[in-house]
Amino acid sequence: MGRNRKSGVVTILPNLNIIDIAEEGKGVGKAEELVVFVDKAVPGDIADVRIVKKKKNFAEAVIEKLNQASDLRTDPFCQHFGVCGGCKWQHMDYKAQLTFKSKNVAAALQRLGKIDTSSMEPILGSAENKYYRNKLEYTFSNKRWLDKQDMDERLEDLEWPNEELEMNALGFHVPLRFDKIIDIQHCYLQAEPSNAIRNSVRTYALNNGLTFYDLRNHEGNLRNLIIRTSSTGEVMVVVVFAYSDQTTIDGLMTFLKVNFPIVTSLLYIVNQKKNDTIFDQEVILFSGRDHIYEEMNGIRFKIGAKSFYQTNSNQAYELYKITKDFAGFKGNELVYDLYTGAGTIANFIASSVKQVVGIEYVPTAIEDAKFNSELNDIRNTIFYAGDMKDILTSEFINTHGKPDVVITDPPRAGMHADVVERLLEIEAGKIVYVSCNAATQARDLALLVQKYEVIRIKPVDMFPHTQHVENVVLLQLVKSPVN
Repeated sequence: MGRNRKSGVVTILPNLNIIDIAEEGKGVGKAEELVVFVDKAVPGDIADVRIVKKKKNFAEAVIEKLNQASDLRTDPFCQHFGVCGGCKWQHMDYKAQLTFKSKNVAAALQRLGKIDTSSMEPILGSAENKYYRNKLEYTFSNKRWLDKQDMDERLEDLEWPNEELEMNALGFHVPLRFDKIIDIQHCYLQAEPSNAIRNSVRTYALNNGLTFYDLRNHEGNLRNLIIRTSSTGEVMVVVVFAYSDQTTIDGLMTFLKVNFPIVTSLLYIVNQKKNDTIFDQEVILFSGRDHIYEEMNGIRFKIGAKSFYQTNSNQAYELYKITKDFAGFKGNELVYDLYTGAGTIANFIASSVKQVVGIEYVPTAIEDAKFNSELNDIRNTIFYAGDMKDILTSEFINTHGKPDVVITDPPRAGMHADVVERLLEIEAGKIVYVSCNAATQARDLALLVQKYEVIRIKPVDMFPHTQHVENVVLLQLVKSPVN
């Protein structure tokens, strides 16, 4: 607890000035040449901090005494703040969050990509910064994380462990502790009936003696609870069981059907593997449809248990409008939509272009993309499933034509180097690069500027109270290498 393991000495740094905030939500201060990352600190704080870990060039610390609170500080709204891994920036004013997100994007592009960001446009904040997610996945566990009140009671209990202490939990993982789950009381990420469903399922399970999963020993029947909501008012609930015990399954699923008639898609999965991945598992329909519908700008999207869809529906609409605006379509363009997912962007822009060719690694996502085009009577899209670097060949270009515009929205790892090289060979007139990771985006831009010029940059906040931020960049072909 703050003591040097060798000497036992507690190291306190007095009156440390917090000057910045790191991506993981920790405040940043400097003590001479030592960079100090301080948990739950906000830029502008002045605090006495206790070193808990020290390396050669940096240290990690916690606040021992807050001497002067930053003007950017605000009271956390969630009782689980500081233990739960989500919403790590909720102790900082939302406008300040946007400032630091924009700053982090600019720093990454400048430092890693050598990109001039002087013309970067203001970040677009989210209109809703609570209850903005349309999907949450909770975990059952028989090893609940013990909070301060629990530990105080433990110290007072002469007969520990106390058999009356409830150790089952349904909630989120504690950071860096895969087997410890916070028993969430109220989550501010997803609107009702999300909290009501989760709490009711937990109560039903406890009252009926259902076993919660042991993440270390792989025992217990209840594994995960997935809740999806949509702007159309539809709700999907997926319960993941570890055993094919039909009596237990039917009991819980019937309870949900009776008590939550608002649920339009009630599904379950029996996952007997040791990992929680459901993409290789059969999804079984218990009641209603096997999907729900989302709607954006008059376009409907089918969302299944395994479907990918941006988790902030309203802000996704804003993101796609910016993407479309950056592309500046005139109506006769051939567009390649790389990493198309369920074809959301492809179908969103289809009415503004001649044709969209979407490519995605996940075959089930491509099936969703095709279905969504058919659902909306969109006839100028075509989709292919496979590894991007393997599909995007010279033969593919010869068959489908050279694109006028490429839209690319890769995962956090960015684009494979072979894909970047292929884009340099294709020489589309414009590339609109949408990214959820400014660092990997900067890495790719550093290569693309051999033939392209960065014209516009705009960050978009999809995930308030977290360090995550989307960024949209427009590149225009100049052909001659940039020195």
